[in-house]
Amino acid sequence: MSQPYNPKNASDPVNKARRGFLIGSGLGMGSLAFAHLLRADNAFGLGGKPKAPTAVDIDRGALGTGQITPRAKRVLWIHQYGSFSQLDTFDYKPTLIKMHGQEIPPSVKNAGGRISAMTGAQASFPLIKPMRPFAQHGQSGAWVSELFPHIAGIVDEVAFIKSMWTEQVNHDPAQKFLHTGFQLSGRPTHGAWMHYALGTDNANLPSYVGLVSMGTRQGMTVDSGAFASGFLPSHHQGVLFRSGDDPVHYVNSPEAIDRQQRRAELDLISTLSHDQYQNSGDPEILSKLSQYEMAYRMQESVPEIADITNEPQHILDMYGPDVHKPGTFAKNCLIARRLLERDVKFVQMMQVGWDHHANMEQLHPIDCLSADQATAGLIMDLKQRGLLDDTLVVWGSEFGRTAFAQGQLSSSYGRDHHGSAFTYMLAGAGIKPGVTYGRTDDFGYNIVENPVSIHDLHATMLDIMGIDHEQLIYHYQGRDFRLTDVSGESVKGILA
Repeated sequence: MSQPYNPKNASDPVNKARRGFLIGSGLGMGSLAFAHLLRADNAFGLGGKPKAPTAVDIDRGALGTGQITPRAKRVLWIHQYGSFSQLDTFDYKPTLIKMHGQEIPPSVKNAGGRISAMTGAQASFPLIKPMRPFAQHGQSGAWVSELFPHIAGIVDEVAFIKSMWTEQVNHDPAQKFLHTGFQLSGRPTHGAWMHYALGTDNANLPSYVGLVSMGTRQGMTVDSGAFASGFLPSHHQGVLFRSGDDPVHYVNSPEAIDRQQRRAELDLISTLSHDQYQNSGDPEILSKLSQYEMAYRMQESVPEIADITNEPQHILDMYGPDVHKPGTFAKNCLIARRLLERDVKFVQMMQVGWDHHANMEQLHPIDCLSADQATAGLIMDLKQRGLLDDTLVVWGSEFGRTAFAQGQLSSSYGRDHHGSAFTYMLAGAGIKPGVTYGRTDDFGYNIVENPVSIHDLHATMLDIMGIDHEQLIYHYQGRDFRLTDVSGESVKGILA
């Protein structure tokens, strides 16, 4: 009869055998997980030059190819952070022209959702007309302001949702809600969920990449939560590409370290970390090692992405003159296209600076100019390469702007935050082009037809990528979590 295990007599042969069997079994499973995360032939410090990734090496994610037939292979999410005015760009309201300077009717204002503290105490709420004329364009007859002449030329390629809404009225919680489905920090972003679910199609580049451009409003910043993995393993977080010739911090080796030395260093780290994982079982060790291996491969792949010198002049002209300036929205649009054509699964662009609480007549047209040609050029560049057929493009803000002026109506007027009604533009795979979905009232203040929440937008994106949003679940601290939380429906009216 076997003896019971006695921790005070660990040296006993029976106890040693039992302990060895249990530890060895655990390490065997850990080794499988470790090799899966590293995707490299030398994952256990065997030395030698790593082979090129094969189909076996690629991380296919928790869901593999998805749960339903996908329409798209990748997502480009463009966030105009700070929030453009839908009433000066895409949601044409002649009533605002007729009633310019008059008070917004109390019945309209009171029917809306929360307003920010910046205008809550105002004595009056004078309506503001659009700052530029609108006209209809394309076969779809979509209304577009003169501030977006290049977007006006491609309206038959895109779909507009004019009935977006959110409960958030301040930038930080609204931005977090837009990217994570929750207004507080700590949740995974949509790109992290995508990486977790579907993995990657290019082992030499991150599956989730962030690009940030600055607009007119200096001082606004994007925190790391916009690209975070939250409670998902950390290797699912986005990799932020900076402007300039060195897009990723610390990827390049010091001058005295060559590729062979770096490989040997990583092999040694892998061996030591493997020993640590055997003792602790901490999955974050595996996440860190997978990131080290990705950084090693990025030393060759990232500089090539950032180098646009071989782009033909007619392609550069599509994006506008700012394409030559590092960090501009135009340059980042071109970088985004180069990432997408190399099968990066989720590219998240953020153009910061649309928060025009004052001097809107001067500032808003500048930001529109910087976004207009580059956005249109990017969409048409994707189309001519056949990439728009399997890429979903999402373009919009965390909320909209009010129909009335912030402060008194004067030459320095602005528009405050408004979450009750705003506009989004979508294009590409799975999207019905040339349609307008949803409608606001005559003041552009409240939704009167087909409201679309942020969770609905997320559900639509997941649907197009082949994922049932109700089944994309991660169990954490005793609870099941979803990107769409406990709501959300795919917007069938814009789906092709």
